[in-house]
Amino acid sequence: MMKVDSAIIDALNNGGQLPTAKLQALKDTTLALLRNRGHLGEAELDAFTAVGYTNQQLLEIIAGIAQKTISNYANHLADTPVDEGFLQYVK
Repeated sequence: MMKVDSAIIDALNNGGQLPTAKLQALKDTTLALLRNRGHLGEAELDAFTAVGYTNQQLLEIIAGIAQKTISNYANHLADTPVDEGFLQYVK
């Protein structure tokens, strides 16, 4: 529905390289925040800001992670069935 290029979706799903440095930095920073429980090293932060992002975008990433976490926890407790289109991504 958001008309995201299928090459971007494929790269995200398969761990590939994204087409621009800015998108790659967004992906790398988001994954670093997740893996390191909100901690970013100086080099990670520098790579994020070098492509034009600011602290505002860092807070937006954190808000997105928080929203997704709350949604996942609530859906697990409610035993909400996964939409058919997303079953292929369930591990």
